This record gives sequence, C-alpha cells and structure tokens, in this order.
Amino acid sequence: MPVSPSPTAARAAGPAAVPTLVVVGHGMVGQRFLEALADRGLTAAAGAARVVVLCEEPRAAYDRVQLTSYFSGRTPDDLSLVEPGFMERHGFELRLGDPAESLDREARTVTARSGETFAYDTLVLATGSYPFVPPVPGRDTEGCFVYRTVEDLLAIEEYAGTARTGAVIGGGLLGLEAAGALKGLGLDTHVVEFAPRLMPAQVDEGGGAALLRTVENMGLTVHTGVGTQEVTAGEDGSVNGMSLSDGSSLATDLVVFSAGVRPRDQLARDCGLAVGPRGGVVVDEQCRTSDPAVFAIGECALAPDGRVYGLVAPGYEMAQTAVGVIAGEEASFTGADMSTKLKLLGVDVASFGDAHGTSDGCLDVVYADARSGVYKKLVIGQDGTLLGGVLVGDADQYGTLRAMTGTVLPVAPEQLVLPAGAGGPAVLGPSALPDDAVICSCHNVTKGAVREHGTLPEVKRCTKAGTGCGSCVKVIGQLLPQSGDKGLCGCFPYTRGELYEIVRTLEVTSYAELLDSHGRAAARGGDGCEVCKPTVGSVIASLAPTVGASGYVLDGEQAALQDTNDHFLANLQRNGSYSVVPRVPGGEITPEKLIVIGEVARDFGLYTKITGGQRIDLFGARVEQLPLIWTRLVDAGFESGHAYGKSLRTVKSCVGRTWCRYGVQDSVKMAIDLELRYRGLRSPHKLKSAVSGCARECAEARGKDFGIIATAGGWNLYVGGNGGATPRHADLLAQDLSDAALVRLIDRFLMFYIRTADRLERTSTWLDRVEGGLDHVRDVVVHDSLGLCDELERLMADHVRGYRDEWAETINDPERLRRFVTFVNAPDAPDPSVRFVPERDQIKPDLDILAGPVLAVRTLEGTAS
Repeated sequence: MPVSPSPTAARAAGPAAVPTLVVVGHGMVGQRFLEALADRGLTAAAGAARVVVLCEEPRAAYDRVQLTSYFSGRTPDDLSLVEPGFMERHGFELRLGDPAESLDREARTVTARSGETFAYDTLVLATGSYPFVPPVPGRDTEGCFVYRTVEDLLAIEEYAGTARTGAVIGGGLLGLEAAGALKGLGLDTHVVEFAPRLMPAQVDEGGGAALLRTVENMGLTVHTGVGTQEVTAGEDGSVNGMSLSDGSSLATDLVVFSAGVRPRDQLARDCGLAVGPRGGVVVDEQCRTSDPAVFAIGECALAPDGRVYGLVAPGYEMAQTAVGVIAGEEASFTGADMSTKLKLLGVDVASFGDAHGTSDGCLDVVYADARSGVYKKLVIGQDGTLLGGVLVGDADQYGTLRAMTGTVLPVAPEQLVLPAGAGGPAVLGPSALPDDAVICSCHNVTKGAVREHGTLPEVKRCTKAGTGCGSCVKVIGQLLPQSGDKGLCGCFPYTRGELYEIVRTLEVTSYAELLDSHGRAAARGGDGCEVCKPTVGSVIASLAPTVGASGYVLDGEQAALQDTNDHFLANLQRNGSYSVVPRVPGGEITPEKLIVIGEVARDFGLYTKITGGQRIDLFGARVEQLPLIWTRLVDAGFESGHAYGKSLRTVKSCVGRTWCRYGVQDSVKMAIDLELRYRGLRSPHKLKSAVSGCARECAEARGKDFGIIATAGGWNLYVGGNGGATPRHADLLAQDLSDAALVRLIDRFLMFYIRTADRLERTSTWLDRVEGGLDHVRDVVVHDSLGLCDELERLMADHVRGYRDEWAETINDPERLRRFVTFVNAPDAPDPSVRFVPERDQIKPDLDILAGPVLAVRTLEGTAS
C-alpha cells in the first residue's frame, strides 16, 4: 500500500500537500537513497517533497569501503560520496552532527539531538551498524579503539605516534584492513581471531591457510583459535597488554576492536517497532517496518530472508526498493548476492555464491599453491552448475565467475583453476555471459546495460557501474567495443608500444628508417605526420643509449621530430617568450646558487616564480637570450630541468628526519638521488615524483606518477597518481622497501611504462587502461611474471650511463647555437612583438600587443544600444 500522502500523489495535489520525508542516517546507503530520490525527481527542488537528513557524523557520507585508504594518503574529502552542490541542487536539508534521538510514531515526529523536532509523512531509517566490542575486562582502557569512522581513524593515527606495538581483535574483513593500517603506521602488528582461520565468513579452511601464509610473510603476527580474556593497563592507565584464552599474554600499546558489527536499531526498539531476536529492524519485501510510514534500509534492517546484510551492495538495492515503493512503483527486496572481492594487505580475496559448499551433493574443484599463496576453489553442482567459489591470491576471473554462478560452465571447471602448463588456464571472457547477467552487483547493472555505452567513463556516469567496490571494472572494459585498427596514426599500423619494441629489437636509429620499413604502404617515403613524428622521436630518445642513436634531441633528423618546446629546449609562453627552468634536485639549493638565479633574473629582466615542484622558474626570455642565460647557469653548476620535454620534471621532498621531528627517513637524500637518476628520461608523458619523510605526507607523494612515503621499516612505493583536471591518488605498489629495493622497483616500473604506454598517456591513465591494471603491473615489476625485470633494469642502466645535460652540450657547440635566433637573416634582431609591462616590481606580457588594436563599434540606427 502506498504511504499516505506519497510524494507522487502530493505533486498532483499541489504545493500545499507536499509531504516531508525524514531520513535518519547519512552513510553510504543513506546517500544512495538520496540519489535514487533525485533520479525520480522526488525532491524539494522539483516541488515533490521536503527531504530532511539527520546525520550523526560531522561530515557527509563517505566511502566506508575504502576507509583504510586514508592511511595511504587519501583525505576525508577524497572519500566523500557527495559531489559538490548535490544537496543544494536538489534542496535536500542535511543536518550534520545532529542525529535523531527519539521517534514519536503516533505524532509522526523525530526529535534530533539539537532539540529540534521534525514532523514526517514518511520516515526512512538508515542508521547502519555499530562496532561490536566484546565484553572483556579493560575494553575501555586508554589506547583501545574501534575501526568504523573517519574520526576513529584520526584518533588511531594520533595515538599510534606514541606506540610501538598494536593488536587487532578480529581477523575478518575490517580486522585485516585495520591490521594493515597499523603496520603502515609503523607498528609491530598482531591479529587475534577467535575462529580457527582468518576471514571465516568468506573463505574456507584452504583459503584461510593461503591467506594466513601470505599475511605472515608480510610481517604480521596472527593468533587464530584464541580469544581475548582481558586488556591490561600499565601504571599510567593506558594499554600495555592482552591476556588470551590459551593462557598466553601479548604485550601491546594499542588495541583495535574489529570483532564484527551489530545493527543500530535502538531508535526502533524505543518506539516499539518490531525488531529481530538478534537485532535488526524487521522489514517486509518493500523495506517497510511494522509501521507502514517507516522504512528501514541497509545494515540496520532485518530482511525478509532473515538476514542483516553487512555489505554495501544489498544496502544500495534496499535503498532503490524503498524509493520505488515511496514513488508508488512495484518494487521488492527479497535477498541479495553476498559475493565480495577485496584486496586485503595487497592480497586479492574473493568469495561468491555457495563459497562453503553447503548445497546437497556439491563437489569442490580445488587448486592450491602454498609457495605462491594462491588458492582457488569452485563449488560445482551434480549437473555441472557453478554454485560458488573462493579465490585467494589470484582473483582475476572473479567478475566473470560470479556472473556465471547458477549456470553450467562452458568448459571443465579444472581448466579455470589450474595455472598455465598444468591443464589451464581457460579464460572465460564476459562474451560467454547472457545479457541479463549482473556485472556490477553494487548497483545491479547487467551486461546488457553496460553494452549500451561506448566508454568506461560513460558507463560509470550513466549506470554507476564500477563506482562501488570496483571489482567489476575489468569485466566492463572487456565488454566495451574495441577499435579494429589500433595503429598510432595514418602513417603506422602499430601502437606506440609496438613501435617501441621494433625500435629496440631492430636498433632503429632514425624516423625515416622506421617509416620506410614499418610504415603503412601509402606513408613510406613520405614526411610523416604531427602525431607520429614526436612520438617516434621520444621513443628513439628514450632508447638512444641502447640502440646507438644520438641522445641529443636536436641532432640531425631528431630536431625535426620534436614538439614546439623541444625546438629551443625551453617552454614557449603566450607572448612568444620562453621560460628557463634549472633543475633543483629534491628542492634543495645552496645560498650561492640562489644568488646566481637572482642575478640572472635581474640582469636579463626575467619574471621569477617559485613553483609547486620546488624549483624557481624564470619567465620572459627571448629566444636569442636562452644560450646566454644558460651559459651562466651551467657555469654555476645548474642543469636543464626538462620542463619543456615529456620526461622527468621534479622529485619533491619534505625535509625528512634530518630536520623534522616526525620524519622517519631521509626524504631529501632519497629525492635527490632519484631526481639525478631519472633526469632526462624521455617518456610518453611528463613524469612527476615526490618523497615524504613520514605518513603525514607533506610532499604530496600520492599525487605523483611515482611517489614514495617513508615508514619505520623503509619506504612505501605508490604509482599512477596525478593532479591536474582529473586528479587521481597513486596506488600502493610495494611497501617497507630498502633503498636498493625501492630504486630497483622504480627502474622497472618506469621502463615498463615507457615500453607499453600509448602516446601522451600519463601513468594514471595507463594503469587504468592496461589489462589487469595495478595487479598486472605488480606481477610484472615486482614478481617478474613476464621475465622482463633484468631487461628493464638494463635499459634504465643504459639511460643513467648515457645521460648528458642538453644545455651543457648546446652552449659548447657553436653549430647548435645557430638555431637560437628569431630571424635567420637577422640573427641579432629581437622579436619586436615580445614586449612586457611592469607589475608588482616584476614584468608581465604586454597583453594589449597580443590582443591587437581595439576596434570602434557602432550601433546600427534603429537598434537597441
């Protein structure tokens, strides 16, 4: 029965009948409910309903699934699920830090903590769950925490600064994430799990064993089959240890309780709504409670199948159902898929369907490799139907297998679990799935819906598929249309990566040679185009020491291949002048060198600006001045900063442990070493890096193509980040690396990127595009899955050995200096259009000259002025 009055009915009845809808709770499910209202126009902005949202936390809904990424550098704002302007655009009234305190169902009112009372026509409970803390003595001791909200993480981070050892009570999903966070904060970390294995709800005994070995190899200590008897305190009243049920004790300075969650149903209990015997607000298939005017969705609700769902996907489905019913539509929720795929401590863990094999007569097909930490199990019915499975260490086929659950597999199941050379693997592509197969369980998006779109961004924007847990992104990419001709341009039928291999293998040293031997038939013997010339020029430059080509980008034919900025080894500015950017490795500079930069800027009348990359840019140089300026800079010990090229720009750093009381490693030395190692490295796009001396991340390393963050055990390496118009945080590639191991992995990562990326493709885009994404890149550069690492390291060694500063070579060669003129027939004449005007004791381009003369405008007689 429709709720009376419903927003739909109110719209027809006129403004006076517009009802009020109150939402209690604004977590992930609450936000999805609001989005569903907005999709149907059930908002104040549309004149359909007043919507009030009472939120307990001090911030709007954020991605709790990705909560642990806060410790990898993501900020609370990065985690937000509410796009800017969403609330205002739809007229939603969000009240932060003002939760509901009581409900009066008879009066249909909600009273908030602030004391304000809201009348409602429809009430939606989206209060979620709360962490369960076992009733052990000492659980309230200083140094004990739960792991649920951003505020919890902030408190843990602050307290961990004075701790050496941490313990997590609970070895489930969130417990292992909490353990990873403590390890990342530099603590010796223990995990205490009462069950006989880790993640007992998701994986079976074999999967738990594989996960245990991998986790222990990462330096965590795991105690399974034991419970916590007591948390003990020292003389200062703070945590100093734990007593376990097997009689042993554990010294620890910090304890995190992550022993599961319980439905937050106290409001419902207090107002007399029906509640399950083990908690959860009882709802029917329409998500209504025992009061028809009250709905409950998400983790606070006890679904008709008797379950309280602790995953986000069922909560989203319940939100959609509730909105559909409120709108007067036919909608129901009878249960949900409990499949899940996560990356815990860098390990892929997935389970789907009947993962534990509880169905009558089912059979298990199992592959286990203790050495590599891989465990795969498929549960098969007697008729060959795939019923479920567990994947640990290698979950690449999760998306396809989950979607095929309930169907008969088209190949023998053992072929799907065995490695190459042992009867497999058989790759089940998504083409084998029917159109009604659900690809994204978070947002219930089918294969047919995905195939209505042409690109991944379009799929995400229109269907929300891929914006939840992200486990479906790979399958979505395989479903999207693939271009037939992947050639770089009309001149070459090969991709940039393929051309790189041709140049490297055949030691091609010129563009003309490559075009004539491997270009399209119609392009051979020609001049090429503006797409392939700079691309091939960059490839040859990056391989120059290896293939025997000149490493100087303006030598011979190479000069004609370069982009505009490379022609004069400087960035062209808007008025035809150029910028001069000397390299300042790691941002460290002596007073003497600062004085030289100041004197050069003064003597040549240049505009000076300190950049975000921790160096000083000099603007306003005319082309004929560039060699004179660089002569003075090179004589003072400066090198080219390569701000003009698709190459390494800077490696930023904080001051590190040398000066900062929070620093745990020498970030400045590492940044200098890396910048000097990779200077001049030509790549498909510019490269930026940074090194932070501690987890406070002052150098903003996670916004870089490769970023390094110091830990107590060494260095964490992040890759694939960038700022700009589409910012992306870098992903963790490896952690707790020694200096040598860090450099070795960066060598491999950069050369693999240069080898396989497309033209003008940043590392972030490349990482999202390459099949297998970060996991594949990690397999290649960390685990050497393709046997390329020795070669990648040799290529980098060739670069380091063959590096020469381009400006030092230029100013010492009279022939090369001849190009630095505006007019060939009048080499001493400056460009008359390059002029400046004063501003703030410096100069700026004369914009009036750039704009041209101002033309008088006359209004035609008889028209409005």
